[in-house]
Amino acid sequence: MSLSGVKRILVGSPIPTDRAQHERLSPVTGLAVFASDALSSVAYATEEILLILILAGGAALSLSVPIAVAIAALIAIVVSSYRQTILAYPKGGGSYIVTRENLGRYPSLIAGAALLVDYVLTVAVSVAAGIAAITSAIPLLYSYRVTLCVLGVGGIAVANLRGVREAGRLFAVPTYLFLAVYAVLIAAGAVQWLERGSVAPEAAHLPAPVAGLSLFLVLRAFASGCAALTGIEAVSDGVPALRPPEAPNARRVLTALGVILVGLFIGVSALVHAFGVVPVEGETVTSQLARRVFGVTPPYYAVQAVTTLILVLAANTSFADFPRLASFLARDRFIPRQFANRGDRLTFSNGIIILAVVSAALLIVFGGDTHALIPLYAVGVFVSFTLSQASMVRYWTRQRSPLWGFRAAVNGTGATATGIVAVIIATTKFTHGAWIVIVLIPCMLLLFTAIRRHYDDVAVQLSVEGAEPPRPPARHTVLLLVGDVHRGMFPAVAYAQALSPAARAVYVEVDPEATRRFEDRWGKYGHGMPLVVLRSPYRTVAGPLLDYLDHLQRQDGDQLVTIILPEFVPARWWQHLLHNQTALVIKGALLFRRGVIVTNVPYHLKA
Repeated sequence: MSLSGVKRILVGSPIPTDRAQHERLSPVTGLAVFASDALSSVAYATEEILLILILAGGAALSLSVPIAVAIAALIAIVVSSYRQTILAYPKGGGSYIVTRENLGRYPSLIAGAALLVDYVLTVAVSVAAGIAAITSAIPLLYSYRVTLCVLGVGGIAVANLRGVREAGRLFAVPTYLFLAVYAVLIAAGAVQWLERGSVAPEAAHLPAPVAGLSLFLVLRAFASGCAALTGIEAVSDGVPALRPPEAPNARRVLTALGVILVGLFIGVSALVHAFGVVPVEGETVTSQLARRVFGVTPPYYAVQAVTTLILVLAANTSFADFPRLASFLARDRFIPRQFANRGDRLTFSNGIIILAVVSAALLIVFGGDTHALIPLYAVGVFVSFTLSQASMVRYWTRQRSPLWGFRAAVNGTGATATGIVAVIIATTKFTHGAWIVIVLIPCMLLLFTAIRRHYDDVAVQLSVEGAEPPRPPARHTVLLLVGDVHRGMFPAVAYAQALSPAARAVYVEVDPEATRRFEDRWGKYGHGMPLVVLRSPYRTVAGPLLDYLDHLQRQDGDQLVTIILPEFVPARWWQHLLHNQTALVIKGALLFRRGVIVTNVPYHLKA
């Protein structure tokens, strides 16, 4: 089977451009696609709070619920703020676009870099947490967690390469199953809590305190729990993917996301505290909670199954938004233009592939460990939150539309709250890995600037404004590079002689004995074309050829040299591996050579 056949099986048949409107998402499917990341954080955000508080001993765990309530209030503020953003930018208002239009280039690039980093981390954290749910229920798979993580990333990437609507259909069922199963878990747990009361943590599971309970520790626990907010921005960034009317549908999706997220997060955090659940090695907190509520029964395995699905598929939020954000940056010439191209299935395929490769590499480097990745997490997203909401304050004060004061106050509150949280996260997580992201974002900013400078320079040099008409070259030299006498050479000889009657063949000698045989055959089959033999004491083809070109161009610097490469093409793609790629080497060596044109004359072999 050919490569194109394999691609058709995995990705599907191409979709014409005029079908783009039909690939839009309904609000119900849109909630599954854009909200899965934020909703899935319910499965690990509470555990991240507990992992920090337990450092101060069992008594500190009682603070988990107040911290969860504070995070829930922050969720409400951010959701309200982004509802204003969607209202102002009904065609899509991600942090990059909003910041670019209101605060300028460099703040927008900071927002863009922060989000790109966070989308990669979202994929890594979500998939790692999903695989952790599997290994909690089936401990035998624990040693294979990295392999399972990479396979999970690959599966989601293929699903997204098939197109937005197909990805939405695939992810809608697991998302709503997750909501249903967790609603049952919280309801059943609440009933047992009311009947039996709270349970103290088991002493055997409580490690000895290693730190005193301090404000810094509480803030660090709060910062870890703020992972629950990642993914909220995806709705405002993905407005164009929803069916008309896009903005009202996006606001409905965002409101539903906020209400559901707050309810699930508070519910799980309260039950974990009520049942005395503490983090232990090899089993997640949600697994322990489900086991205490349902026992080791089918409902317990149902919780683990849907948790795994939603966590692995939560990475889809990044696969929906990373390529779209990359396309915006590419259109503005801050990253390679290839990221702005849509693939066969109307998806930004290059962005999907790069995201999959980088996140898989991150999972391999960190051993598929959620807790190792979490310290890097959420720094970028809160930086983008803050810049986006500060931009909206500028927007409302300039527009002065009805209720602009109220709307500016809402966004100002969001900017202040998320800015404070960004500082808390950066401070409390700095030595635990956040420094990597803090250093990486400025490095990406420098890279964006360098790429834009290159594109600007190319545009200036290619501009036809003020350009003088090209002068014809004073002299045209045609060289036919030959390495053997065979039937595939004949079309190249004819082409060279058609370009110039004075064309001559060039042969690089790597073996004197072979040269004598070649000269004999060339005299018989070379159609009278003169032959130049270049000696190569080190048996390389490119070096002597470049020296010969130097000699020619020193004689006449205004001449144009055309080099013709005869090349036979095997019938099967894999047969290329069985032949020397001399023509490819020559083209690479001459790519940056001024005044030289390289032309291939292919000769296609039969199967």
